[in-house]
Amino acid sequence: MSEFYNPQRTRNLYDPTSDKPFKISRSKIELFMECPRCFYLDRRLGTGRPPGFPFNLNSAVDELLKKEFDSYRERGEKHPLIKRYGVDAVPVQHDELDKWRQNFTGIQYLHEPTNLMVFGAIDDLWQDPQGNYIVVDYKATSKNEPITELNKEWQISYKRQMEIYQWLLRMNGYHVANTGYFVYCNGDRSREKFDARLDFDVTLIPYTGTDAWVEKVIFDIHTCLNGDVIPEPGHDCDYCAYVETVKSLNR
Repeated sequence: MSEFYNPQRTRNLYDPTSDKPFKISRSKIELFMECPRCFYLDRRLGTGRPPGFPFNLNSAVDELLKKEFDSYRERGEKHPLIKRYGVDAVPVQHDELDKWRQNFTGIQYLHEPTNLMVFGAIDDLWQDPQGNYIVVDYKATSKNEPITELNKEWQISYKRQMEIYQWLLRMNGYHVANTGYFVYCNGDRSREKFDARLDFDVTLIPYTGTDAWVEKVIFDIHTCLNGDVIPEPGHDCDYCAYVETVKSLNR
């Protein structure tokens, strides 16, 4: 285990002897799903994956969408996208929404059997006439083909993201619709020139999933964190495959 230990990072690491709740974000749950080894090295030993570049354009789209939907939220009206797709819902006013949107706060739930504080930051929240909350997530990309469904294998992470948010809301006592929506913004590459602007085709993609898997994974995460043996890598983990290749070349 000492081979991977990072003595310079000791904050925010899991300590099996501590009785203090340990925070686990939605993204760390996804990391565990992708590769238990990378998760263990990160949360238990302090060696995370190399950081990627920030998606500043995506963040800008998210921020502008929030402002746009908030303007309709304040008036209690349907956004034109909601009308176009015939969804019977409006962006809902909620006292906690601003907090739930913050990356390092989000909506939280203490899973008492494991003492893990699970949290995640949602993009938006709508409500139907029956009072059910609808989880909405914003996505931005630029593809040549129209995006009308989540039909790619790698988009399973988007689906799990939605389901974790639904689970968190339910654990906080809210009635949540099984169907959530992705506001998918696809940057148009077909224009002849840039002209200091980027146009988007915006689609609304419904997704009906289940959060039945979430609690079992939380128990699995707890077992992983309390173990003293580094787990096997995920089947398709490029990071672990790279490390193993480098090690083999240096033998």
